[in-house]
Amino acid sequence: MRDQKEPRTVSDQVSSLENQIEQTRERLGATIDQLVHRASPKTVIRREVESVKAYFVDPSGEPRQDNIIKVAGGVLGVVVVFALVRMIVK
Repeated sequence: MRDQKEPRTVSDQVSSLENQIEQTRERLGATIDQLVHRASPKTVIRREVESVKAYFVDPSGEPRQDNIIKVAGGVLGVVVVFALVRMIVK
C-alpha cells in the first residue's frame, strides 16, 4: 500500500523535492547566520569580557574577593620574581 504522504506523480515528486530543498536552504542559511554572529570579533570580545567580569564579580554585583586576592597575589609574585632576577643579574 502507498503511504498517504508519498507523492503519486512525477510532477508531485519534483514539487516535493523542490520544497524539501528550499526548506533545507532556509535552515542552512539560518545556521550560517548564527555561526557568523558567534564568530564575529565583537561577539567574541563581548563574551570574553563577560567571562572575566563573572570571575571577579558575582551575580549580585559584589566583588569576589577570593578571586581578586588570588590574581593580585599572582601578579605580586611575578613582579617580585622579576625584581629578584634583575637584582641577581646586575
